Amino acid sequence: MFSHVTRVDGDGLIEAFLREPRRYTSHQVAEMAGVPVYRARRFWRALGFANVADDAVEFTESDVEALKTLLGMVSSGIYDEEHVLLMARSLGAATARLAESQAELGVEALDQAGVPLAERPRAWRRRAERVLPDLARLLVYAWQRQLAAAAGRIAEQDMSSVRLAVGFADLVAFTRLSRQITSGELARLIDRFEGRSADIVTSTGGRVIKTLGDSVLFVADKSHVAAEIALRLVETHARGKDMPELRVGLATGPVIWRMGDVFGTTVNLASRLTALSLPGTILADPAMAEELEGDRAFWLRPVNRLSVRGLGELAPFTVVRAGAT
Repeated sequence: MFSHVTRVDGDGLIEAFLREPRRYTSHQVAEMAGVPVYRARRFWRALGFANVADDAVEFTESDVEALKTLLGMVSSGIYDEEHVLLMARSLGAATARLAESQAELGVEALDQAGVPLAERPRAWRRRAERVLPDLARLLVYAWQRQLAAAAGRIAEQDMSSVRLAVGFADLVAFTRLSRQITSGELARLIDRFEGRSADIVTSTGGRVIKTLGDSVLFVADKSHVAAEIALRLVETHARGKDMPELRVGLATGPVIWRMGDVFGTTVNLASRLTALSLPGTILADPAMAEELEGDRAFWLRPVNRLSVRGLGELAPFTVVRAGAT
């Protein structure tokens, strides 16, 4: 069986976050759920939990109920087992990242409050008692709103042939800069970049697929929206103090949408065009340029044919705001 737990908890910290005592071993949890251990492990492995010894008493009533819920989704016929495992993997990956970020914020708050390392576990325990109920409510609220939006957007789409405008933006010379500033300065720069980028993408009508510290991958249903996002990203980050210049690649075409991520030639093309863009510029592929032609919000300027690694030659266009010099 699997669990998040990988160390001895001498301060009651784990129970403070689990909000219930650990009572069971992996074999007991599997038996109570009515399945062999090997099958139970498939689900817990999909959720991304670390391995523990068979005789370790690490599991709670909630572990039993979670396993029963996953198995019930299969037995009811709502999903087959492979789809439940895929759903568990996406849930595990999303919540693991969420938990890591929230833990980091908690550490920063304790640092700012001047809590010594020796007193950290006790402070963490008090913090868990205060914030967990609120965080749990916010998690469910945000998930339901996001699910409602996603379901409404894709309910009538053929997900095997989705056509989207894809944008990939990254900070120029980020690696060199990261060697020249302190880790604290680097963390603050990344926070500003990711926060501002997400705000711009979502407020303009796009969707953030993922951020990678110095880059952001986003999509939009229309080329106009993607181009507007790209311009706002470049303009906003150019005004930021000590922020490196941004460059953006845009492409329009079919994408493979899977488990919240996008794949395929269109995504690869946007990424390749980003690498070919000059600092502060936006390069769009011919398909997007064709869709933007006649749009009074933008000017399109053809550039020389470029060799795009793995995709051959093409003649992209730079995108600038109409009226820009």
